Amino acid sequence: MYDFIETFRSDLETYSPDRLKRIAKPGSWSLGQLMDHIVAVADEYLGHVATCARTTEPQTSGKTEAGEDVFRRRAFPPIRIALPDTPEFTPSNDRSKEELLAELDRIEREMAAWEPRLDAIDPEMKVRHGGFGWLNAREWFDMIGFHTRHHFRQKAELEAWTAPPGA
Repeated sequence: MYDFIETFRSDLETYSPDRLKRIAKPGSWSLGQLMDHIVAVADEYLGHVATCARTTEPQTSGKTEAGEDVFRRRAFPPIRIALPDTPEFTPSNDRSKEELLAELDRIEREMAAWEPRLDAIDPEMKVRHGGFGWLNAREWFDMIGFHTRHHFRQKAELEAWTAPPGA
């Protein structure tokens, strides 16, 4: 249903357990950690969609310049965004392929449940994003795709670093 989730799902199905958890070089993530990050951020953004849906106090503030740029492009800028190297920002490397597939399926189901409801949510009901400013439910929903697609290049790099010999 959502091409960006299907890309991660179909590729995830091909990874061996070792490849999924292999960290190829210091300071990088494993493919499993990348998948865990995709799920965690989608959950966070869906939580913001839900907050916008139940908020009753309009927010007239808008997006930052960076936020305007992201929505104009309909994508995050093509730059590497480094998160702090702390436990709270380090995704789990313990999930199995089956667990990650189930999580991607769950995210897709939740998105499918929210999508038809988005137009009924007042666009003035917003939640603040730390870098992009005040976003409404539709914008938070769209950010799931922006964020996930932003990691396609990282996924390709991790796949190249962890490819079995001769692949």
